[in-house]
Amino acid sequence: MFTLYIGNQNYSSWSLRPWILLKHFAIPFSTVKVSLTGQGVSARHQGYSASGLVPCLHDGPLQVWDSLAIAEYLAERHPEMWPEQVELRARARSISAEMHSGFTALRSQLPMNIRLRLNGAPADAALTRDLERIFTLWREAQAMAESGPYLFGPFSIADAMFAPVVWRLHSYQVAIPEDLKPYMKTMLRHPAMQEWEQAALAETERLGNDDELIARFGGMRG
Repeated sequence: MFTLYIGNQNYSSWSLRPWILLKHFAIPFSTVKVSLTGQGVSARHQGYSASGLVPCLHDGPLQVWDSLAIAEYLAERHPEMWPEQVELRARARSISAEMHSGFTALRSQLPMNIRLRLNGAPADAALTRDLERIFTLWREAQAMAESGPYLFGPFSIADAMFAPVVWRLHSYQVAIPEDLKPYMKTMLRHPAMQEWEQAALAETERLGNDDELIARFGGMRG
């Protein structure tokens, strides 16, 4: 059985991605939650993650780290994690990789913090570009798939990669275009997303800047 090491569920966007994949596809695994130590590599994590980062998946003695690498490793055993049609699969891989390596304004200005319900703020040019690009990717994916509630019809790795974005948009109450609200609702109602949220809300450890974010954006703790 797999063991997945994850960080604090309120903050760890990277950890959510492989966790929701394992949950959605009903793959047996155990979870070990460890405390995040801030940004970057931590020697505290190197006993169970060679990179010093979480998430890290253990398959017996094998360690697989990095959320996208874990997803690809799981997909080798469960190819249904990617769309079946080759064109959709290629696009799903492309937008997953783009999410994995880009959107720095979104990451820095809207850090994941599930317990907060903020009022949002006017987006600067960089954040506006990130949001517009995300909305374009979602529209194009759903147009290619033609049907189904998720980006490419059935739930896929692409949805897992964008799951933390859904929480960010929800927490900061970002205005969602009308045509994309059904996708947001579908993701927020996913049983694994709701389970993750409840675990995040139950956490007592405070690692983020809750008060600073509330002062900046207005709002409250959830």
